[in-house]
Amino acid sequence: MGTLAAVLAGKKIRTFKDLFKAIVTGDIEDVDGVLKITRINVGYWLKLPKEKRMKAKDALKTYLKLCPGAQSVIGCIDINHELTMEDLIE
Repeated sequence: MGTLAAVLAGKKIRTFKDLFKAIVTGDIEDVDGVLKITRINVGYWLKLPKEKRMKAKDALKTYLKLCPGAQSVIGCIDINHELTMEDLIE
């Protein structure tokens, strides 16, 4: 969440507590008799000005390359993420 927030900040998109949140779930499966985390699902929610939606979509496409946590598990655990956006009326 922190890495995406940093990328969004670089695009002048605010991520204050009331504007940005994430819900994270995961799947644990039996792999050859060992329980393993096989998938992490991240659902981001962001409230932002409508005109900044494309910048937010671009941020979502690029932040994983910069995220230490994601980079530590990519190749071992599938990471799925999505961004739900809501218009911020200023």
